[in-house]
Amino acid sequence: MRIKLSAFVLGVLVLVVLPFVLTDFRTVQLATVGAYFIAILGLDVLTGHSGQISLGHGAFMAVGAYTTAILMANHGVRDLWTIPIAAGVAGVIGLLAGVPALRLSGLYLALATFGIAVVLPTILKKFDHFTGGSTGITLFGKPAQTGHGVGVWGLTNNQWLYALTWTIGAVVFLIAWWLLDSRFGRSLRAIRDSDIAAVASGVNRAKYKVLAFGVSAAFAGVGGALFAINVAYVAPDTFPIQLSLYLLVGAVVGFFGSIWGAVLGALLIQFLPDVVGLIPHVDTKQAGPTTLFFGLVLVVLMLVLPIVLRAASRLANRSYFGAL
Repeated sequence: MRIKLSAFVLGVLVLVVLPFVLTDFRTVQLATVGAYFIAILGLDVLTGHSGQISLGHGAFMAVGAYTTAILMANHGVRDLWTIPIAAGVAGVIGLLAGVPALRLSGLYLALATFGIAVVLPTILKKFDHFTGGSTGITLFGKPAQTGHGVGVWGLTNNQWLYALTWTIGAVVFLIAWWLLDSRFGRSLRAIRDSDIAAVASGVNRAKYKVLAFGVSAAFAGVGGALFAINVAYVAPDTFPIQLSLYLLVGAVVGFFGSIWGAVLGALLIQFLPDVVGLIPHVDTKQAGPTTLFFGLVLVVLMLVLPIVLRAASRLANRSYFGAL
């Protein structure tokens, strides 16, 4: 516990220093990383700890983003107040999605959640009078935007967005840490490891599986709301189908089942397209090349991680028995 607390404090100190040593452009990029970080935390709660595979978290991010955008643009609600509302709306939809998911598992559950990601962009375009259709909703300069795109408290606008995103990110991380160390987290892991054993131990399987969907979707909704506030624009193409795959890859990179590596996955989502763009004759403006490289990262990790984990286990056993 002491090591984890020290790591958290060190991480917070690094986050405080970064916006003052980086350019404004990099600062706003890291603000976007924070939005992905929160969404990956939610995915880790659901898939990493309860074992329910989701390929629809990009859609939950979109729900949070559009909730914020609609409230700001059409109802004049202050951007900060839209964040908990976005979490609530996404969380309720997550709970509703979790009920039919009780009858599904493995590949079938993955396909069902992927269906949400596939259908949502069509719905957003269909109800254009409400969502702005393909054009989307612009938030920059709206009266409900804190700082009106200029900044607050002596911070530039990008520094303000960074501070807002990562302050909420730190709070969400602490909530996830507390939840996963509580009875809720232990119940999720029991269900993940063995449904039958968990039920025999008195764990309400249906309750915790649905709650995991709700909590996970609420986290993604917060990430989506912050993404919308950072970018000041939402449209169906802002949340493509591939985003759900990217979040899953990010969760794997962040050591599935451990929230401590989620930031690594968020950094990958933000900066892998830039790295791919350095390869000659590769156009990262098209989704195909970037998606291909995300897929390659996932395949390589799936092949390499078991080897690394086995080697680490052998080393730990050798050290333990050597000490005896």
